[in-house]
Amino acid sequence: MLFAGRSSTALADEIATRLHVEPGPVDLQTYASGEMYCRYEESVRGADVFVVQSLAGTRDGSLTLNDALMELVLMVDAAVGASAHRVIAVIPWFGYSRQDMKSRLREPISARAVARMLESVRVNRVLTVDLHTGQAQGFFRVPVDHMTSLHMLTDDLRGRLPEDAVVVAPDAGRVKLAKKFSTHLGAELAILDPEADNPTHRVIGDVAGRTVVVVDDILDTGATLAKAVGALRDAEVTAVNAVAMHPILSPGTVERVDALGLEELLVTDTVPVPDQAPSALRVVSCAGLLADTIHRIFTDDSVAEAFGGDNI
Repeated sequence: MLFAGRSSTALADEIATRLHVEPGPVDLQTYASGEMYCRYEESVRGADVFVVQSLAGTRDGSLTLNDALMELVLMVDAAVGASAHRVIAVIPWFGYSRQDMKSRLREPISARAVARMLESVRVNRVLTVDLHTGQAQGFFRVPVDHMTSLHMLTDDLRGRLPEDAVVVAPDAGRVKLAKKFSTHLGAELAILDPEADNPTHRVIGDVAGRTVVVVDDILDTGATLAKAVGALRDAEVTAVNAVAMHPILSPGTVERVDALGLEELLVTDTVPVPDQAPSALRVVSCAGLLADTIHRIFTDDSVAEAFGGDNI
């Protein structure tokens, strides 16, 4: 049985269509006091219950990221309390995933705290896409299926790039991701150091006169992408494309991205894109990947085969 939280209704509908099922009826409300409410409107006893909810706010502002998290916790708790056989949280975008370690004293490890919240209501399994760092799986004591959209993004992009295109990591933290991307595309790799004092030292690699693809996992404020594009323009590239798995697109980002003059911005639908999206935006749905994985979990089949055993 598949149920949708309010932050992922469109994606859940697409997943359900691919699985040839109907999303289950569930009453989800936000009371005037701000409290969340959940009730399944049909029996889930003995069922494998898949709850689809990205930890992100809705574009109309009716739900914040923290509302989405609390709603997911209550949906899991309600299913467990209603005697579901297994409850699997399908979290396409795992909010708080960037807070996966202490960088200063007296800070929380927020990603771990979210994992503990879900385990406290006895979630049986978690399915997610492109964690900011794969090590975050270790915060859970239940199985975590960590899928990657890298393969479908490279397959979609490949035919639109020239043969001498270069994949660019916008900073040192994204080198591993960019390397995987360049390997799947059969392209060269370059690395940016946007903080370098000398502009000629900002790009490590040969990009002059070539089309480049800046690869990052998250597009939130667009600040990292803007720095990268500025450095690449200084290096006299021909055209700039960008890829981001999770289009968070916080307020003001659409305008910031439009001003960069990108040839294309390729994203997935782990987070719904706003109606006023960047003009260069192209969305590749991860519904097929998630539907395949959900079916494999339900039938106890190999999940690794869904992505060739090569996630990130």
